Amino acid sequence: MAKRKHIYKVVFHNQGKVYELHAREVSHGQMFGFVELAGIIFGERSAVVVDPSEERLKTEFEGVKRTYIPMHSVVRIDEVDKEGTNKIVSVEAGSANVTPFPMPLYTPSGDSGGS
Repeated sequence: MAKRKHIYKVVFHNQGKVYELHAREVSHGQMFGFVELAGIIFGERSAVVVDPSEERLKTEFEGVKRTYIPMHSVVRIDEVDKEGTNKIVSVEAGSANVTPFPMPLYTPSGDSGGS
């Protein structure tokens, strides 16, 4: 029986844009507070029509074996049956009802003296 290959769709925020990537491996990684993506999948395009956002992602992640995304930037991780199109979508101010505010995972107490 052949082992089923997993494909994950990961949606995350990065520099005011929403990235959607497909990867073969997703884990909590060895760096605390980061999600590790490995084996990023890019569709082979034999057609004349080229998606510019996927080409930009291909260029951005060229030669990358693993990438680490801050946990608080991840919006969603789905296991899917087949790969889809990777894309970057700009987040325009006022286009959404709720905008997440990045917060650190660990917030040290600001009071160094005891109370």
